[in-house]
Amino acid sequence: QVQLVESGGGLVQAGGSLRLSCAGSGRAASGHTFKSYAVGWFRQALGQEREFVAAITWNGGNTFYADELKGRFTISRDNAENTVWLQMNSLKPEDTAVYYCAADLLNGGSSLARSYDYWGQGTQVTVSS
Repeated sequence: QVQLVESGGGLVQAGGSLRLSCAGSGRAASGHTFKSYAVGWFRQALGQEREFVAAITWNGGNTFYADELKGRFTISRDNAENTVWLQMNSLKPEDTAVYYCAADLLNGGSSLARSYDYWGQGTQVTVSS
């Protein structure tokens, strides 16, 4: 199956930046590898539901963002490196959450968590005021 590992989280002051990485490996039973999957980023703050952040299609041709994050967050990928990144700028305390990446074969970068087939373990992002 496909494995996803997030990294790059940490503690940052408000106004700062972080770049999260999602490294993919393995092969699904269907034979598809990470390169075939759209990838999404979601986040979950303590006591709140998981919410969509951004997504990118398998070839990087299309990107999608939560409306409130457009202009501050940028998603990108390099299939040669089997990696998807989430660049986060002008961070705010309300961006504090565990950030997860997920892989979706069929839905082209959905904003719905249930569309995704594989999930990473998450990386903590904490923004101090």
